[in-house]
Amino acid sequence: METRKAAFSGSWYPASASECERQIKGFLTEPGFEEIADREFKGGIVPHAGWYFSGAIACNVIQHLVQGSLPEVMLIFGMHLHPESPCYIMEQGAWETPFGDIAVHTGLARELAGRFAFQVETAESRHTDNTIELQLPFLKYFSRDIKIVPIGVPPAKIAIDIGRTAAKMAIEGELNVRVLGSTDLTHYGANYGFMPQGTGPAAVDWAKNKNDRRVIDAMLAMDSETVIKQSREHQNACCAGAAAAAITASRQLGAEKGEELAYASSYDKSPGDSFVGYAGILF
Repeated sequence: METRKAAFSGSWYPASASECERQIKGFLTEPGFEEIADREFKGGIVPHAGWYFSGAIACNVIQHLVQGSLPEVMLIFGMHLHPESPCYIMEQGAWETPFGDIAVHTGLARELAGRFAFQVETAESRHTDNTIELQLPFLKYFSRDIKIVPIGVPPAKIAIDIGRTAAKMAIEGELNVRVLGSTDLTHYGANYGFMPQGTGPAAVDWAKNKNDRRVIDAMLAMDSETVIKQSREHQNACCAGAAAAAITASRQLGAEKGEELAYASSYDKSPGDSFVGYAGILF
């Protein structure tokens, strides 16, 4: 089995299993998370900044998502793409994590690739992108035998179609499946070429409580089309296609509403004129 080597371990997250485990245990005891009753969730939205900034949010969403009957497969949507970008999938092989390799569910991935016009990635021929990789150590830590179907989708209608179809295929194949979509929110400031409210406290408040909030509200309402529309009009989700696909797939699996587990911003840990928003949501 060919293994896709990790590109961000040792920088965006630890390279060793022991240090990953130490940080994960710390993330699970951090304050600031909403109390959510234990039950079986169908999907979630997670951020993908370095673990220092958003690892606690991603970790806690994934921990909630895999509790109960451990899923066999995680449909995981991500990648930084434009509306006209192609879709991507990895059909076979595995991804490297500090806890061991995490295998692709070849059957489901190939079935999906046979239905849509994907660009197929391999262990050697692939884009370097953090959105999916940063979630994999959490998945492997909480569910050692889980497999993944890693999918990159643009912020366009095709993301919704792929999310719906992937969930239908999993149901038809009688797979115990969960769904994860990876996106960060508003990238504000000169570093990102987006500062409609200037600088200072008022700009921070606008990004957090207005611009991020309107796309979060669309996610909580499980409104995939509005999530994509919001990102195009207000630049408040860098991977809106991934979020829309995850929302649609979660709805197909039976989810009816979203619950916000946490919200934060890189400004909270590193105040400055450029910052990024993060949300953790469960369906």
